[in-house]
Amino acid sequence: MDECTHRNSGVPPESEALLPDNTTINSEVYCHQLDKLNDALQQKMSELINRKGVVFHQDNARPHTSLVTRQKLLQLEWDTMPHPPYSPDLAPSDYYLFRSLRNFLDGKTSTSNEEVKNHLDQFFVSKDQTFYERGIMLLPERWQKVLHQNGHYII
Repeated sequence: MDECTHRNSGVPPESEALLPDNTTINSEVYCHQLDKLNDALQQKMSELINRKGVVFHQDNARPHTSLVTRQKLLQLEWDTMPHPPYSPDLAPSDYYLFRSLRNFLDGKTSTSNEEVKNHLDQFFVSKDQTFYERGIMLLPERWQKVLHQNGHYII
């Protein structure tokens, strides 16, 4: 999952973004998700977006760096933050969101996709805007730690 770092705000992901079974993230699917995210941002924060713009942070997975995706980001007029290769410790989804989700799911079992979706819905409903903002605001601190460790992973 990628973060849309909207200056001074956090927009939580929605469980409707879950992919159907046997669907792989490729550039086309990813660009469709970017369109949906842009629509949600326009609906929820259009004044702020129009005034300050969107700064988008993603890792370097192939669907994120393809020509099609880069063209989509240009079309959306989003600024992108650089992300060094092989740096999961700099992705807020990895160091913040997924860690919290893992803790939430610890001990829970699911026997169907519907149960998984319900657990995810419970998790996301329990998080307010400040949860996402906190994860985004930790990014500069994470970058500093990596710089101080000469690019080595943060343990």
